[in-house]
Amino acid sequence: MAEAGSFAERVKQQADIVRVVGEYVRLKKTGKDFSGLCPFHQEKTPSFTVSPLKQIFYCFGCGKGGDVFSFVMDMEKSAFPEAVRTVAEKCGIAIPRPRERSPEERQENQQRAQLVEMHREAQTFFTKQISGTLEGKAARAYLEDRGLDNKAIDRFGIGYAPSDGDALLRALKKKYPEKLLVESGLISRGEQAGRLFDRFRRRITFPIANDSGKIVAFGARALGDDQPKYLNSPETPIYSKSNVLYHMDRAKEALRRSDFAVLVEGYMDAIAVARAGISNVVASCGTSLAEPQIKLLSRFTKRVIINYDPDNAGQLAAERSVSLLLEQDFEVRVLALPPVGDKKADPDLFIRERGIEEYTKLLKDAPPYVDYLIARARKMDLTTGEGKRRAVNFLLPYVQKIPNTILRSEWATRIAQQLHLDEPVLRAALSKAATQRHSELKIQPELVGRSAKPVERRLIRMLAEAEGFRRELAQRLQGAQLYHGLETEKVFAALIVASLADEPMQATEVAAQLEERDRRILFEILFEEASEPTWEEAVSCVEALQHRQAERELADVQRSIESNPPVSEMRGLLEKKQDLMRRLAAAR
Repeated sequence: MAEAGSFAERVKQQADIVRVVGEYVRLKKTGKDFSGLCPFHQEKTPSFTVSPLKQIFYCFGCGKGGDVFSFVMDMEKSAFPEAVRTVAEKCGIAIPRPRERSPEERQENQQRAQLVEMHREAQTFFTKQISGTLEGKAARAYLEDRGLDNKAIDRFGIGYAPSDGDALLRALKKKYPEKLLVESGLISRGEQAGRLFDRFRRRITFPIANDSGKIVAFGARALGDDQPKYLNSPETPIYSKSNVLYHMDRAKEALRRSDFAVLVEGYMDAIAVARAGISNVVASCGTSLAEPQIKLLSRFTKRVIINYDPDNAGQLAAERSVSLLLEQDFEVRVLALPPVGDKKADPDLFIRERGIEEYTKLLKDAPPYVDYLIARARKMDLTTGEGKRRAVNFLLPYVQKIPNTILRSEWATRIAQQLHLDEPVLRAALSKAATQRHSELKIQPELVGRSAKPVERRLIRMLAEAEGFRRELAQRLQGAQLYHGLETEKVFAALIVASLADEPMQATEVAAQLEERDRRILFEILFEEASEPTWEEAVSCVEALQHRQAERELADVQRSIESNPPVSEMRGLLEKKQDLMRRLAAAR
């Protein structure tokens, strides 16, 4: 990814993707785009398209797509820095001459050493606050309510950042220059008047160490109602969140001994599991698992049990992590904890309420990833052909990665039985998916229709390109959760997050977050011929989704009525059915 203001970003802005791609592919102008034979797979009819307007490419045959850098990286088998240099040279963009390395390296090393020392001093400051101040005692009381005694607080170096806003600044500025204080991420600069202040205020702090045990960042939880609830250190010269796993420095030996890792989302979950005697636990600190984190983990084990939060975000993160881990040849199991009463249970809550023994037993019996995914697929509406197709397409990318033909055959039978699918049709689809790892998956018509309905495709196009109103549209879709349960749910989710961010929309960056199938849908929609969107059309599309949502709810209610529930429950179902029927009639 080209960072804002970087040389790579300047190259991307100035480069002509048609010119660069044209050196590898014979392109022919077709309308506003260019097309040619795809260089990534054998074909006789051109399905490879380049958009000079959007500065992206996409092949409708094999699904390959991206920007000018990803094209050169694939063609030249090069890393990102080499691709940037290649594109710059091809486009006649001057490459900055490297400065003298030795003095710069010495300066960088000195800076990094100072930043590490600064974080060590900050840790000492935070731990003194939690044990020696009135505010700190309140924070300690909160932690005790969460089941953390003094021994646990000391063991994990939990501290407290006071509320006055400049206590840490006063402690550090005597020794460190202002520029270094800001670069550390511990101190922030106000937008007005440039005033310096502590980044963490009235928060419980968790030190984040690299795998060698040096504290390089902090995570902090608000003690009151301050937002955000969790606040982490920003990226700094010594901290990149995609390169660090929380608790890795303490878990290394346990990972080697047990030869498997328990992967959780946050600090409290990791601490709860470690206190349960399971030291081989690491956390991705609330961010999506990244490839560098997986490579770090692979130095110690190739077996992982994923135990993320049970909410929708946690489930999506688990699915994405499964895919990334499988690509790196990991053996993956997934633990979905049962609820505690009426609460969805993360590891911290489950261990506090149900105990260590029950958690350990569930961890030991955690199912292989395919069993977990089948359970997820069973929650889809399997009463229609569209629903069955969605379930199969959800499972295909994962089953595709099973290299063993016998095991793959067993999973085909299990999937067909549990999802009530036609086994011969499914088996043929899975067989083709496994043999065509890098090509288009062509499933038989019984399970396949066109990806995404027209109204979904139109709304996706608007979220990607309607600068005038895409933020308001994203708010409406998110508020009513109209995209939940759709085949295109993950595409909508990624676009909505990007639309609500205060940054320009970058289609290739959104696409990079998606799995292959969803990425294909996005690129196909972006290359469709379409009229200029209007707000009136957007409202009409939203109303159409609302109508479809009501129809699905009505079908669910009807199925519940037909299951002959208790009289008390039946009364509520009948009332809900009447209300939905009135809403649908009014919309006609």
